[in-house]
Amino acid sequence: MEIALRPVHDSDLPVFYRQLNDPEALLMAAFTPKDPQDRDAFDAHWERIRASTAVNRAVLADGDVVGSAAVYGEPGEREVTYWIDRAYWGRGIATAALRALLAEVPERPLFARAAADNTGSLRVLEKCGFRPTERTSGFAQARGAEIEEVVLRLEG
Repeated sequence: MEIALRPVHDSDLPVFYRQLNDPEALLMAAFTPKDPQDRDAFDAHWERIRASTAVNRAVLADGDVVGSAAVYGEPGEREVTYWIDRAYWGRGIATAALRALLAEVPERPLFARAAADNTGSLRVLEKCGFRPTERTSGFAQARGAEIEEVVLRLEG
């Protein structure tokens, strides 16, 4: 399977919206919008991030849009984030996409966050060189509860 990144197109947004509303994926991601089904809020969010300094990419698998990956935030505090369609989990796509994004954005350090029980995402981040630096807790909208979160850091 060929994995590639490209800038986000308007036509990607309905795919991202559908992916964001997968109940199982929402629970795994945990830290999600308050109401993922609010299409106006979704569109406003994407309008803001596409106008920001964030590096936003669509993730393609054999030419099909299967997710997104981004680096966002202030210099010295920038974070990575990614979302892969659940139908594609377990195929190495997230790892390949994150590696491609890290090659495109050489700035270091970079940070990442994941729910402490999201072993798949933590494994992807560690394969790409991120190392856990702390554990914290935060309110996870998708779970309606305070949960433990792992903060990770990637050095140069």
